[in-house]
Formats: sequence, structure tokens, C-alpha cells
Amino acid sequence: MYLDRGTRPPITPQLAIRVAIIGGVALVLFAIVFFRLWYLQVLSGDRYRAEANNNRVREITVLAPRGRIVDRNGRVVVDNRTSYAVTVSPDKLPKAARARKEMFGRLGAILNMSRKEISSSVGKQLKTLPFSPAIVKQDVPTPVYSYILENQSTFPGVDVEQVALRKYPYHSVGAHLFGTVGEVTRPELNDRKRYLGVRQGDRVGQSGIEYSYDRYLRGRDGANRVQVDALGNYRAQLAARAPQSGQQLRLTVDFDVEQAGQQAIGGDQGAFVAMDVRNGEIRALGSNPSFDPNIFAKAIKESDYKRLSNPANGAPLADRAIQGLYPTGSTFKLITATAALQGGLITPDTVQYDGGSLKVGGITFRNAGGAVNGALALRKALQVSSDVFFYRLGLDANGAGDGHLIQRWAARLGVGRTTGIDLPGELPGLIPSPEWRNRLFKKHLTDRPWSVGDNINLAVGQGDVQVDPLQLAVAYSAIANGGYVVRPHLGGRVETSDGRVIQEFGSAARRKLNIRPEFRQAIMDGLHAAANSPGGTSYPVFKDFPIPVAGKTGTAQKGAGRADQSWYVGLAPYPNPRYVVVATFEHGGFGVQTAAPAVRRIMAVLFGIKNKAGSSKGSTAGVNPYG
Repeated sequence: MYLDRGTRPPITPQLAIRVAIIGGVALVLFAIVFFRLWYLQVLSGDRYRAEANNNRVREITVLAPRGRIVDRNGRVVVDNRTSYAVTVSPDKLPKAARARKEMFGRLGAILNMSRKEISSSVGKQLKTLPFSPAIVKQDVPTPVYSYILENQSTFPGVDVEQVALRKYPYHSVGAHLFGTVGEVTRPELNDRKRYLGVRQGDRVGQSGIEYSYDRYLRGRDGANRVQVDALGNYRAQLAARAPQSGQQLRLTVDFDVEQAGQQAIGGDQGAFVAMDVRNGEIRALGSNPSFDPNIFAKAIKESDYKRLSNPANGAPLADRAIQGLYPTGSTFKLITATAALQGGLITPDTVQYDGGSLKVGGITFRNAGGAVNGALALRKALQVSSDVFFYRLGLDANGAGDGHLIQRWAARLGVGRTTGIDLPGELPGLIPSPEWRNRLFKKHLTDRPWSVGDNINLAVGQGDVQVDPLQLAVAYSAIANGGYVVRPHLGGRVETSDGRVIQEFGSAARRKLNIRPEFRQAIMDGLHAAANSPGGTSYPVFKDFPIPVAGKTGTAQKGAGRADQSWYVGLAPYPNPRYVVVATFEHGGFGVQTAAPAVRRIMAVLFGIKNKAGSSKGSTAGVNPYG
């Protein structure tokens, strides 16, 4: 039997087409694979080879020490200190989970930490920076880190490193001014312009000067380049780039004055400012209660932060010099006097009669302490702090023009608005106006609309006024320096560590007010008489002070059984003042008894004189202590 090959049917046209299509598709697919391999191997081989090499190299960041901060005389007020931190290196930790847990347990026993606490902290850090050593605990005492170094076999992967921590040698003195540092936050990292080059885990300025000048103080991190294998395990160190410390910042502050101010306001909640009236250079600025910024040099505990921000403790983190918004009492009379003179309500010699009270719309506004001052013009009204004289100005201003005369001049003099100081967190405050109160009334947020009584209270710094000490310093400076509104500033210049100047921070352009010279002189004469003539509100404090002073007391009544707020603003030396000093005490009572002696103490250091007489509470017989 045999096969008959001649009987096999020929291939059909349809089948031939299918075979051709399949063959063509296979050929195209083969061509694609071939050309892709050719592209990867021949054309892009060098690039992918370089990327593969780069995947085997990792950078470990070495943090740069921050630059020092010095006062105007070169005294170091913020520095760095060497600290020892216990760290773990990811490439040297035990691979087995059980062995690692046991090691963390032994480490926790000597660091007074739980195994879970160490494991969680290390895990978070390694997740963010996989190849950098993770810090277990900072500021480890010598006996502890010595024990770890002597027993390395017991603590595989654990090491001790020197780290630079921020150091504030004077603790609570100047804390609000110098500021704090802390770990960079996620919103800050998103601000790529301000925090260029900053990585997760870096510590940056978070408040005060540390924040405002962070880009100068921060420095430039170094790096260690290491080689790892395909699994990410450490193999060898390739190169190292040393970190560059931050630049030194010189302030306009005189630390001796800063220290004197902090001591002068101790014992009560309050603030102080000392400023050059010509250019806005801050010589001292402080707030009480204060805090020790050293606790922020490391990771601050949540309990410490709550304690420092709790109003029941006086909210020590709040900077009352730029955030404390208070009624000013009679210190506001300088603004009212300027507005009345410039608005044509009075001249320096316009005489008004002070009979002890002023009745308006069924309400009687009385002089503080029931004083009766008789006939007097502006100079005498400022000297004895006649409330009735200024009540009348508030009444007249409410009906003059659009009724915003005092409000308009307060804004021009820098009151009720931010000053532009180079510190974060400044608040604008409030100068009440008819629109402001009527808007609240429409929203049922107050019990009545604006009335003439509100303007009368405004004229003497009472009612809804909210002003901070720095704003008053700016306003008084403008009257003292010829009508120029200055911008306060703290930054002087950036230097190398040996004091060589890199960059100067010049004073900002001053805003000129067209205040007639005779008006300014009349106000200055009244303030000088208040401090140097018998019957003046601060005469008991400054009568024997060797530097001629012009100044104004203020006693702001806050009602609801709360203690009066004590104020004093001093300008010296008269008649061409260089400095303005402001002090306020939230529970200080009469300005002459608390705030004025504090300003005297600050001025004594500012002018380098011995503060003898007048530094304590003097007799107020014959003066208006509320003025």
C-alpha cells in the first residue's frame, strides 16, 4: 500500500492570505523588538550606563552649623554648641527583625527610652532619608555615650556623633527678639523660593530674627557620597563635601540695653521698646513673661509648647512689643494734639477751660482723679495731662469734616497699622472708626452704633483702641525727628565669622509728614514740661535725671474690675531727641509709678549713666497719676 500524493488539494487563496498576514505581523513585531534593542544598546547605552552607576551612589547630608548672631558691639547673643547624639546607621543594623528589636531594647534601657519609641522614631527618619544616620537621642551625657562606645559589639549599628545645636547663652533675655529654630514643616518645604535647598528634617528659623534672616544664618549643608549595591546596602565611601556654616548677623541691638529692659519690666506682663528716632534702628525690644529658646534647639515636647502658649500662664511665646494690643491711655494725646493742630481745631495757644468734667449727651466725662486744671493751652494740657482738654478735642474732631480727623492722623503717624519691622507675626491693631463700629452693629456683634462718646474716648486712648508699644515709638519718633515716619529694623549687616562685612542692611526710606514745625515744637515743649517741670505727670521720676527728657505717662482703664495698664513714652535728649523708649505693664496701674521708672532704668543704660535717684516710685503729690 502506498500514498497517492497526486490526490492532495492545493492551498486555497484565503489560506494563503492569512499565512501572509500572520507572517507580516510576526516580521513587524520582530523588527520592533530588534530596533528597540538596537536603540537601547547602541544609541542610549551610555546614558543608561550612567544612570545605573548613579543608582549605586547615594548622598548623605551633613548639616551645616547656623551662623552666629551678635549685637551692635559684637557680643555673641546666639551661638552654637557641640552636642553628642546617639545615632543608628541603616547599613550596619542587624538584618534580622528579632535581633534588631533586642538591640533597640538594650539601647532603650540606657537612654531611658522604650524599644517601641526608638523603633518608631528610627523608622520614620529612615523612611524620609533612607541612607542617612537616624538620630535616636540628642544631648546625651558623657557617661552614656562613653558606655555605648566602649560596648560597640553590644550595640551594632549604633554610633555617637557630634552635632551643632543652637545656643542662647542669655536664656530668656531677648528671647522674642532672637527667636527660635525648629524642623522645617511641609508647607515651608513647598515654598521653594524661601527654602531653596532645604530638605525634610532640616532645622530652620521659626520665629524672631532666626526666621527673618534664616537664609543668611542657615549655611550650606555638606554631603558624603557613598556606594551601595543593588539592594541598597552600603559598600564604600566615595567622597565628602564639608558643610559651610551660616553667615554671622550683626544686629542694631545693644545687649546691655536689652538686658536692662528685660529686668525693668520683670514681675508683670508687659513690653518695652528702645529705638533710634532718626532711622528706626532698634536698640532693645522685649516682652514679659519670656521663655528660654534653648528648649527649641532640640525637638520641643508638646507639653512644653502648650505651657508656653497657654494664656493662663501669660502666653510667654507672645511678643507683646509687636502683638500686645492695648488701650494706650494718655500717651495717645500726642496723636490727638497733632490732629487738632493740623486740622485747625486749635492753635498752640488756644485756651480752654478745664473745670474737671465735660457733659455730652447726658454722659459726664471727668478728669482722672477728679482734678480741676482751670484755663490752659496745649503745652500745659500735656504737662498736667488734662483729660477735659482732650475730651473737647475729641468732641470737636467728631463733628469736623468727615469725622475722621483723629483716625486719619493716627494712621499717618503709624498707629493702628503694622510698622514693617523685620520680625514675623506683627499685628496691626485697631483705631476705631464710625464705619468699624457700625459694621459690627449691623452684624449684631456690638450693642450700639458709633456715637460721639467713642471719639471722645479715642482722644484719650480709651475705648476700643488697640495699639502696641512699637507703634507708639514710631508715632513719637515722627514728632521728635521733624515729621519723618521711620520703619523699625533689627538687622544691621551680614558678616563673615571674623567680622568682615558681606552685606549692609540700610535703613528703609522714611515717609515725610507735613507737620508744621511750630506745632511739633509746642507738643515737644509740653512733653518736656511733663517730665521736668513741677506739676508734670512724670516730674517725680525725671526731675533729677542728668539727661533732659520729654515724655508722656498713660494709665489706661480696662474696666470689668481689671487693673489699669501703665504706660510711659520718653524721648531724650531734649530738645533734639535721639532715642524713644516705651514701656507698658498690663497690671501696672499709674504710669508715673510703674512704667516711667522702667523707662528711666532703660535710658540710664542707653546713655551710659548711673541710675541713682528716681529709679523707685516717687511721690505723686500735686500731679495727675492717671495721666
